[in-house]
Amino acid sequence: MLRCSAVLTVVLLATGCQSARLSSLAIGAPAPDFALPGADGKQHTLAEYNASPVLAIVFTCNHCPEAQRYEARLQALHDEYRGRGVSLVAINPNAGDAIRFDELSHTEVGESVEEMGIRVEARRLTYPYLSDGATHTLTRQFGVTAMPQIFVFDKSRRLQYQGRIDDDTTGTRVTSEDARRAIDAVLAGQPVRVSSTPVAGCPPVTRADAEGREADLRKFAAEPVTVDSVDAAGLRQLRQNGTGKLLLVNFWATWCAPCVSEFPDLEATYRMYRSRSLEFVTVSTNDPQERPAVIAFLRKERAAHRNLQFGSPDVYALQSAFDPEMPAPVPFTLLLGPTGDVLYQELGASDIPKLRRAILAHLPADQRSAGQQAYWTQP
Repeated sequence: MLRCSAVLTVVLLATGCQSARLSSLAIGAPAPDFALPGADGKQHTLAEYNASPVLAIVFTCNHCPEAQRYEARLQALHDEYRGRGVSLVAINPNAGDAIRFDELSHTEVGESVEEMGIRVEARRLTYPYLSDGATHTLTRQFGVTAMPQIFVFDKSRRLQYQGRIDDDTTGTRVTSEDARRAIDAVLAGQPVRVSSTPVAGCPPVTRADAEGREADLRKFAAEPVTVDSVDAAGLRQLRQNGTGKLLLVNFWATWCAPCVSEFPDLEATYRMYRSRSLEFVTVSTNDPQERPAVIAFLRKERAAHRNLQFGSPDVYALQSAFDPEMPAPVPFTLLLGPTGDVLYQELGASDIPKLRRAILAHLPADQRSAGQQAYWTQP
């Protein structure tokens, strides 16, 4: 479950979380200086944008559904205004190693600089995307309360507007394009009529939140890990799914280096989405006599879900029982729909972000995040 959403200065929305109040950067305040790493692998500074008559800094991130739904709108702002002297810079305030697995239930990547680069490439984002996740210094200076939150500065780098980008997080019923109006006013040398607006979205995740992640890991470590022998009939049944949920199936072996290498990412994938109707079954193709090695490996990986191992050394017969078209090599990973239809498959080491996007595109719609499914199902 995602952390509480927030409203500027900040009254947290009714999600059962404790209320808090924070103050954002005051109108008229100078832009805080910064030197931050970007998703492009370069260091970026405030001075880099000195020539721009307007600087729009928006705090956003990868995992938050509200932030995701604004990516295209931010790209549109960047495309429309960059030729008019406006620099739009996105900054991610989150500490990637402090986010709980359930908070990653609506994203294919976390919040590290490297994962920011994956999102930039996947969504073809061309505006600068920087990270304040190491220290959160700039985030505190801006008083960021929720993401996305935009700050518009004039040529002298005095703040003229802060708050929401527009008045509808879903993007389907926008009636007030607040950030665009503010940018237009500053470009025209006019005062911004409404200089502060409320924001709604996900609050920043700082290193102070790391205990939640640690509690996650302790919980997974305490869950039992078991391995069951499976025969041809069991594999035919597995191929039909029958769980009523999405089913991720991974064929692997302890002697397979790519299998071992990708296994932690597959475990993380299951932990991210298991609260959203995803089941995960691993099938070891190891010889039955190698059961101790299989159990030891799965326990090391805290693989607390259904784990199977071939009950016969006749590997080809068992693979054919699962699916006559199944290739012989491992790893082999499939995503099955509730009725057994193949939604995604990959032979060899998985492209983990691609696999996760396929999962997100087929998970049941989350009623708490209206409009989110379209983000994953539309190009």
